[in-house]
Amino acid sequence: MYEKTFPNKRFQHTLAFLQKHVGTDETVLDLGVPNPFSEIMVEHGYTVENTGGEDLDIDFSTIEQSDATVVTAFEIFEHLIAPFNVLRELKADKLVASIPMRLWFSPAYQSKTDPWDRHYHEFEDWQFDWLLEKAGWVIKDRAKWTNPVKKIGIRPLLRQFTPRYYIVYAEKIRN
Repeated sequence: MYEKTFPNKRFQHTLAFLQKHVGTDETVLDLGVPNPFSEIMVEHGYTVENTGGEDLDIDFSTIEQSDATVVTAFEIFEHLIAPFNVLRELKADKLVASIPMRLWFSPAYQSKTDPWDRHYHEFEDWQFDWLLEKAGWVIKDRAKWTNPVKKIGIRPLLRQFTPRYYIVYAEKIRN
């Protein structure tokens, strides 16, 4: 996935946000298979377990078996048909999750070669907030950032000032 580019800006923002809300003494369940950012978390002292590539719309077994105190989900929920179900199943009390934001000037992402690399949802920030709230989470902090590209054109110009990524820190509401 990162053969030609490495999202340094996104990873820097994500790591800073994670460090602001989650201590290295907590255990992390990172939704998704091991990836460059889960390696970065480990390099910065976090204890991280990943899901195993199962279809999280259907198979909650890893989530149910995990005793992690924090769940991270970085650019995962847009790939799921029913992220509400996964959010309801999480046992951890803390969640740090990010999404690529829906861009009005760009269609939903769809890889032509990898069926796992497609976006079913293209969230706006308010939609993601609503999803989390309906699933039993209260958002404690949030941030957005742009993702400029070094190309010429209208869309690259719009990417200079249109937020592309949205990240939240949320805590589970216990009844």
